[in-house]
Amino acid sequence: MPIELKSEKELNGMRAAGRLNGQVRAILMKAIEPGITGIELDELATHEIEQRGGSVTFRGYAPGGKPPFPGAICYSVNEELVHGIPGDRSLEVGDIVSIDIGVTYDGWVSDAAFTMPVGEVSDVANKLINVTRQALLCGIDNARIGNRLGDISNAIQNRSQGYGIVRGYGGHGIGREMHEQPHIPNYGRKGSGIELMQGMVFALEPMLSIGNPETIELEDEWTVAMFDGSLGAHWEETVAITSEGPEVLTQIIE
Repeated sequence: MPIELKSEKELNGMRAAGRLNGQVRAILMKAIEPGITGIELDELATHEIEQRGGSVTFRGYAPGGKPPFPGAICYSVNEELVHGIPGDRSLEVGDIVSIDIGVTYDGWVSDAAFTMPVGEVSDVANKLINVTRQALLCGIDNARIGNRLGDISNAIQNRSQGYGIVRGYGGHGIGREMHEQPHIPNYGRKGSGIELMQGMVFALEPMLSIGNPETIELEDEWTVAMFDGSLGAHWEETVAITSEGPEVLTQIIE
């Protein structure tokens, strides 16, 4: 399928969806503390999305014969990397937690994620979180007209500082659908791939591990965990390519 270029009117719709996503993520960040559960965070996200006139994107999503995803958020703790199902597992001091959230507003989808420490965590965990976020920012900075898709992937790879780059997952196009073309690996060769054009919108999402980057899907058919039980981190933003440079549509809004 060809990559869809969004008009300025369509980008305005995506900006509205992204703004709502940023508002709700800010609320979730403040709510993360020892003792809170995935279910409580999921209920909070659902409430905040719906009271702003949006709808939950993830709940009911069932690609490729998977069981429908039951949550508004993905809730992944420690060795769980992505797609964790919110449950009654309580966060503890020293944990790290990744929250991924999709918000649909007026038919447009926004997708973003963050990884946060719970209380005081190890230096190793803090560094993993920070490097993963910096890798995302480097990828965003290369989402410019005239660059190639490989420039984004290569920038993420180069900023990963020797951490394991999870290869089975990556970024994607986004718009009316959560997953559109193209797939965007978090590694690649500079100058390769399609040329980036105004109106493309991508969800960029580096995923790094402190150990072996191989993953395993758990029995719930959704949660992806690090095969060796090491820590993993995940950051994501929805980004538009504009004549003014990359525009992050899902910025955290306090």
